[in-house]
Amino acid sequence: MADEPLIRDVSDTARWMAVYRAQETERPDAAFRDPYARALAGARGEAIARAMTTAAEHAWSFTARTYLFDRYVTRLVKHGVDLIVNLAAGLDTRPYRMALPPSLRWVEVDLPDILDYKESVLGDAKPACALERVRLDLSNADARLGLFERLGRDSKLAAILTEGLLIYLMPHDVSALAADLAQQPPFRHWVVDLVSPSLLDMMRSQTMQAPTAPYLFAPAEGPRFFTRYGWPPAEVRTLLKAASKIGRLPLMMRAFAWLPEADAPRGNVPWSAVCLLTRGQ
Repeated sequence: MADEPLIRDVSDTARWMAVYRAQETERPDAAFRDPYARALAGARGEAIARAMTTAAEHAWSFTARTYLFDRYVTRLVKHGVDLIVNLAAGLDTRPYRMALPPSLRWVEVDLPDILDYKESVLGDAKPACALERVRLDLSNADARLGLFERLGRDSKLAAILTEGLLIYLMPHDVSALAADLAQQPPFRHWVVDLVSPSLLDMMRSQTMQAPTAPYLFAPAEGPRFFTRYGWPPAEVRTLLKAASKIGRLPLMMRAFAWLPEADAPRGNVPWSAVCLLTRGQ
């Protein structure tokens, strides 16, 4: 249909993000490599990326986010995590593209359509670790809690990933998710990405949103939002600093990278970060 929105739903956002992973992969100095990204993006992902000219100027932030999540996965696995649960996994391919031990269990959770699409594109590709895909609507609280209880019974030390998910949730939904995760003793680590309210306003005005998935969550207190639910922040890494470290920060922004690392939003200054939340320490 001629009046169909360019980004119809969150699945289209996943295709769009895959374009930026493909572009990074094709660089000679790539900070990470995702050999499946171009195929997963497909024609629709490429069309979205071409149309999102303003967002393309901020591709460095998407690259930095992926880089930071990769780093946390590597570190957590090295320190004994035996299960990683990737909520709203979308088109993520870390079980295929990262050096992971065969003994690691990796569980991807997302809606049936996006996981079916990913499986059709990946075909016979083999993951490095034991991979399970769970087709589940995370807004179904009972089914979600049942899944967490099942996974918690079979793990000694687990990490949760929510890359690109929380921004689409209302604060009370994030609170409920945090509380559900905290009920499982083995769930000790949670890697999240956050933006400040001022950056959320910029994103709303500068990028296209799916009609069914507007940008919603940007806690004014930053990662401290999670402390009340038993998830205190153990480490916070801003996308600005990470992009500077890997040489992806635009020239006009490089001076800002010399400022001290901020572990939470400061006033009306745009802020974004990947945070490691850790319980029981």
